[in-house]
Amino acid sequence: MKTFWSQLPKPFTVLAPMEGVTDIDFRKIIDEIGRADVFFTEFTSCAGLLSSGSERVAESLMFTDFQKPVVAQIWGTDPKEFSQIAKMLKKRGFAGIDINMGCPVRAVTKHGACGGLLRTPELAQEIIKATVEGAGKIPVSVKTRIGFSKVDLDGWLGLVLKQNIASLTIHLRTVSEMSKVPAHLRLLTWLIGL
Repeated sequence: MKTFWSQLPKPFTVLAPMEGVTDIDFRKIIDEIGRADVFFTEFTSCAGLLSSGSERVAESLMFTDFQKPVVAQIWGTDPKEFSQIAKMLKKRGFAGIDINMGCPVRAVTKHGACGGLLRTPELAQEIIKATVEGAGKIPVSVKTRIGFSKVDLDGWLGLVLKQNIASLTIHLRTVSEMSKVPAHLRLLTWLIGL
């Protein structure tokens, strides 16, 4: 299936999803000073979007036409919620949906979400499958890390690459390393060989 990912110029630029940063106003500023080819929203909780406070949570998903293509990044632990939210995001006109499987913040990972999903690969697979089914023709991508406490290229990344995703963003650190050590740039050779 052709998606906007395959139609991007080579090389292309992406405004990465950053919590508390890549809101609609920040994306507008970036568009004015040096447009990215793809914009991402802040990461947004599936459970929050289905809660009584959903209107407030949904503010992180606001975008305008000038920001297209825009990809909604979502996180959580319940495959059914991912499926519901994917259907909702499709109706809202997002070009893609990105699953956060890389955030290393302890407040999130201790509940098994984001980087915590590296400890439960079966659940991670269920989440990807449910999101893809809910998204229909909207491409689903994953942002992840190279392992939880150690580099796990063949195990974890191999598993993710076998899923039905359109794109994969890899943070070249483990979850445990957070951003406190230099990225494992030597692994680029392995990744390029995929």
